[in-house]
Amino acid sequence: MMDATGAPGDAAAPARTDAADTALLDVRDLRVEFRTRDGIARAVNGVSYTVAPGQTLAVLGESGSGKSVTAQAVMGILDSPPGYVTGGEIVFQGRDLLTLRGEERRKVRGAKMAMIFQDALSALNPVLSVGAQLGEMFQVHEGTSRKAARGRAVELMERVGIPAARARVGDYPHQFSGGMRQRIMIAMALALGPDLIIADEPTTALDVTVQAQVMDLLAELQRERTMGLILITHDLGVVADVADTIAVMYAGRIVETAPVHQLYRAPAHPYTRGLLDSIPRLDHKGQRLYAIKGLPPSPAAIPPGCPFHPRCPLAQDICRTDPPPPLYEAGPGRASACHFWKETLDGAR
Repeated sequence: MMDATGAPGDAAAPARTDAADTALLDVRDLRVEFRTRDGIARAVNGVSYTVAPGQTLAVLGESGSGKSVTAQAVMGILDSPPGYVTGGEIVFQGRDLLTLRGEERRKVRGAKMAMIFQDALSALNPVLSVGAQLGEMFQVHEGTSRKAARGRAVELMERVGIPAARARVGDYPHQFSGGMRQRIMIAMALALGPDLIIADEPTTALDVTVQAQVMDLLAELQRERTMGLILITHDLGVVADVADTIAVMYAGRIVETAPVHQLYRAPAHPYTRGLLDSIPRLDHKGQRLYAIKGLPPSPAAIPPGCPFHPRCPLAQDICRTDPPPPLYEAGPGRASACHFWKETLDGAR
């Protein structure tokens, strides 16, 4: 087994730094499982990451990798049963959210941290106008009158670029396009001025032009308010220009973290390299698009050893028999959960 320099030695996770002490959000060894009639599905298996004020962390991975479940656990909206947080800490602004009682936790949601959901049409109430839904945030959390709340709803709609906001504040979700509904979701997330926003696949099902508009809006609002932003996606192209740091997840674990430009230039994990190779390129016109062989494992049947070994072109006996590799330091500010991270890194350069 190799140490953080790539030489044989004892494995050790990267040492924690002072950054964790000053972080807006510090997730530590988080574990989530779902208890079903068919058995236990371990969806999140020791996830750790930090987000600083004004920083954008992109969490990438295929469907089923645990990205959204991690976010739901952070927000405190995990369906329980069947989902349970079985270990770890979620330290937000110096407090471990997992130790808070229900009412205290609810006060954090919306006011301090907010979430933009993947499907705006499903997330919005179809029988209430968008103005009523936006205004409700101020009425419930701040005791604002209905008239004042409606006025603030108009201001929010204008801020996120809804044309003729004053005339449309009484419209219902189905009367807006997909891109406009997503802007309304962003407005709801921003309503109470949170310090952290979690955006779960915010551009899914939107065309490329609208995707760019939504991402530009999020980036602009983040700069204005110095918010932390966690962007959850499976699309590496979406985050290239907006993320500061990327965390790649597979089978409920983070397998690589790196500053965005370093990761794109030279990935240090075979899974990350496979994801990057899967992106269509103009200079490969007419060639067959690369795809990682096989399928991600079920959370109820994660293979022994490194979870990626059945699909990995570099897999050797150690990958199949030893415990899952820790995150080795693979350079300044980056880490890789691969016994052969150095070979992967060298091969990508």
